[in-house]
Amino acid sequence: MATETHAADAAQGASAPGMPQLDFSNWGNQIFWLMITLIVIYFVLSRIALPRIAAVLAERQGTISNDIATAEELKAKAVDAEAAYNQALADARIEAQRIIAEAKAEIKADLAQATADADAQIAVKAAEGEKKIAEIRAGALEAVQAVAADTAAEIVAAMGGKADEKAIGSAVADRMKG
Repeated sequence: MATETHAADAAQGASAPGMPQLDFSNWGNQIFWLMITLIVIYFVLSRIALPRIAAVLAERQGTISNDIATAEELKAKAVDAEAAYNQALADARIEAQRIIAEAKAEIKADLAQATADADAQIAVKAAEGEKKIAEIRAGALEAVQAVAADTAAEIVAAMGGKADEKAIGSAVADRMKG
């Protein structure tokens, strides 16, 4: 039975064509249409698709080149701006140092003037103070002489004698001198 089924399948396979692509009787036809299709695809790609792709690529390359050129220009401007900024910063620092030096000199001059004014005021007040001290000393000296003369007169009177004011005055004056 198995041999009969197998023989029937073999008879059917020989009569059935199978896949048309593998049928050698159609190969000439298939090769012709394959060549026509490839030629049509070639012309469609070369005349329509590839020029559009090339245009897009060229446009993209042009945009990239322009962007790179613009970036280089902006970089050069940034370098110039940085140099100008650094120069302005250096100039500002120099100007600040000059202003500081002027302010210090002005402050020193003001301080010297204020010190001179204060010294002059102190000298005037010291002179006034010394004058007052001299007056007080003179007044104190006179008061001491008067007290010494009165005390000497009282001591002489207490001892029972009569005091001569001229003698007591000259004795006190001699003692005060040294």
